[in-house]
Amino acid sequence: MSSYKKVLQEAKALTRKKNKETSATELVFLNFSHLKPNELYLKYEEEMPKEAIIDFNEALGLYLEKNIPVQQIIGFVYFYGYKFLVRNTALIPRFETEELVANVLINYDQYFDGKLVDVVDIGTGSGCLAIALAKEEKNMSFTATDISLEALKLAKENARNLDAAVEFLQGDMLEPLLDKKFDIIVSNPPYIPNAEEVDPLIYDNEPHIALFGGEDGLDFYRTILKDAHKIIKDKAFIAFEHGYDKMEELQAIAKSYFPSAKIFTLKDMQNKDRMTFIIIGFN
Repeated sequence: MSSYKKVLQEAKALTRKKNKETSATELVFLNFSHLKPNELYLKYEEEMPKEAIIDFNEALGLYLEKNIPVQQIIGFVYFYGYKFLVRNTALIPRFETEELVANVLINYDQYFDGKLVDVVDIGTGSGCLAIALAKEEKNMSFTATDISLEALKLAKENARNLDAAVEFLQGDMLEPLLDKKFDIIVSNPPYIPNAEEVDPLIYDNEPHIALFGGEDGLDFYRTILKDAHKIIKDKAFIAFEHGYDKMEELQAIAKSYFPSAKIFTLKDMQNKDRMTFIIIGFN
């Protein structure tokens, strides 16, 4: 007899032996046990069905032996409380990016006070930023862009599943937006410097087009900021997620294009400089 407890304990022991994250193994186990956390707790000592054990072990092998991210194995991740499908065609939504959603909402309340606004998410990937914001604030009208048709296919599927009203456009950065005007730009563009070493779990499984941002990791910020004046209204703000060590450089770039703007950077929950806001046209 193999109880849920025994199967999980053995899997975690193997995971530690492979120098992998036991939290990832727990996530896979919870998915393939087909039980909610409270149900698993109540059935911990009961026998786990053989078919579920087989499915779990096969999935665990993908993580331990093939080095595939667990989010891609189970096919989804929760972001800002919403269930997003995950595939290797777009970056896996990160919990850190939830903080950008929260701070965009806070600054929307401060600067627009509930007014109807037009928002664009540039480089949307899975659609997590645009969709989460659209679900949270009904007075935001959303457009989202990406150069990757495969990423947009996933983003559209996530929007349908979550009943989020987002217009998706294919194109390079601001290219498909030049006939539009927005109150808010949000973006979490690729920001890893080209020569920086990346964890194989990420490098081998996530699209490089969504990871690398040029020699210093700031190419896409320059592209957005250089032409942002063409697509923003007189009063607007731009919200970026970026590398924790790029605050000063990014602020300098922003200042060069918007010298009279209010520019500030917020720390994430790990106390790292992670989100920069550029407030334009407000006194």
